[in-house]
Amino acid sequence: MKPGAPTATGTHPVHPTPAWVFARPERILAFGFGSGLITPAPGTWGTLLGWALWAAFLQRLGTIPLVILLIASFGVGCLAAQRCGQDLGVADHGGINWDEIVAIWLVLWWVPGGFWAQGAAVVLFRFFDIAKPPPVGWLDTHYKNGFGVMVDDLVAALYAILVMAVLTYFGVFP
Repeated sequence: MKPGAPTATGTHPVHPTPAWVFARPERILAFGFGSGLITPAPGTWGTLLGWALWAAFLQRLGTIPLVILLIASFGVGCLAAQRCGQDLGVADHGGINWDEIVAIWLVLWWVPGGFWAQGAAVVLFRFFDIAKPPPVGWLDTHYKNGFGVMVDDLVAALYAILVMAVLTYFGVFP
């Protein structure tokens, strides 16, 4: 653990401060530009930030730039989450929510563009991310590193995409 890092003592959770998060670029990224500091439910706040970034900027990207962005964001996210986990002494701290941001971008890329469809996709993604159906829970349990932090959310995203595809097929969303 790095000097000056928040620490977990016994069963008490780690509570990074804004000063700690904004002291290093990888922490800023891993904590979703500070959205991971918002409680309760920092993962939901990260998802909502991801949706806002999608609506404001990313939905206009073409396929190639978006694929590059998603791959780069996943890779950098693995490194940032790994570093933050090491600094905090907690492999998958709840405030690390870059994984939710990248995963919701993947979901939103594959769902219809309307507000209600996107809202449903966000809710479905959060459901699968929290419920952790197999293999999401298995990945979350067995990979305690930056890759593990990121990959379980991508699988939860795939579940949300699948359900949205079925709903769209049956005409729930145009």
